[in-house]
Amino acid sequence: MFFSHLRNFTYPHRLIDLAFLVSDSKDDTLETLTKMLQELQDDPDPKQPYGEISVIEKDFGQKVNQDVESRHGFAAQASRRKLMAQARNWLLSATLRPTHSWVYWRDADVETAPFTILEDLMRHNKDVIVPNVWRPLPDWLGGEQPYDLNSWKESETALALADSLDEDAVIVEGYAEYATWRPHLAYLRDPYGDPDMEMDIDGVGGVSILAKAKVFRSGVHFPAFSFEKHAETEAFGKMAKRMKFSVVGLPHYTIWHLYEPSLDDIRHMEEMEREREAREAEELEKAERAKFVKENYKDAKDEWARDGEAIQDILKKDELARKGKKQDTDKNGKSVEKDQQLQQKQQQQQQQQQPKPLAEKGSANAPKEEGQR
Repeated sequence: MFFSHLRNFTYPHRLIDLAFLVSDSKDDTLETLTKMLQELQDDPDPKQPYGEISVIEKDFGQKVNQDVESRHGFAAQASRRKLMAQARNWLLSATLRPTHSWVYWRDADVETAPFTILEDLMRHNKDVIVPNVWRPLPDWLGGEQPYDLNSWKESETALALADSLDEDAVIVEGYAEYATWRPHLAYLRDPYGDPDMEMDIDGVGGVSILAKAKVFRSGVHFPAFSFEKHAETEAFGKMAKRMKFSVVGLPHYTIWHLYEPSLDDIRHMEEMEREREAREAEELEKAERAKFVKENYKDAKDEWARDGEAIQDILKKDELARKGKKQDTDKNGKSVEKDQQLQQKQQQQQQQQQPKPLAEKGSANAPKEEGQR
């Protein structure tokens, strides 16, 4: 990540000398650094190689673990920052050349920054200048957060606090133990603000510092002791201000530091992972149960629908049967009536065709009985 930034700087590489300090390292940092620097210098692109490169190895007895909690915990801050100040001063004194006009300090764990950052900062022509430094966060932590709280403007509350502390005390900004109520450069950021807007500050953070070489040649350094109740970069800013150098920050010019999860973040992520696994297991169980029910049991709704359709078919058939029976009944009734009429007519015709008797009772032509002769 750091070397990708080195390769992408737009300021002419041949005009830049690089200096690295490897201290209190127990891994292969030195070997890896040497290898990557060699690859950079051997790059066939003529724009890639840098000027003089210095790699210094020196231990300062760093006893603070390098995990996030140890490095950023309040208890370790004073001693840790004093050791870091010693390391910065050692590297500076060993590598600053008479030909250097500027000195740029850059943390190796800066994730995103403009490739033009050197030109952008130099253009302001200030003695000491720093950008705003934020860091990305996971969505469940809000997406982003101010990172470097060591760039600030002094407050009356902080001055009163400093007066109340022992002369060797070191105020560390950004911790609840020291409520200073200082305006922090980080909290004044506007994503749509003018990136060239300047803010006079007193303390500076160490993630990304550009300073004129004359500042260091005049004696300003990184105090490895309590200077006005501060140490390292914050004390460097106050010392530069004391010696009448300009110290400014750019609240709307932002670079992004790598996100390093704290122990609380890690615990929360582990809990989220357990919840995700439990949720997926529950969803899988529901899917398997639904599949089993579908394969082994008929859906009651489908049965009801089929039964309803069957009942409707039966009702329709019954209705059709009743209509057909009525038609047959009407037809048969008419046929019987017609047959009866025909029979009656035939009977009448038969009666008309029968011969009449010769004599009828009471007729004058009837034969008389024998006694009546």
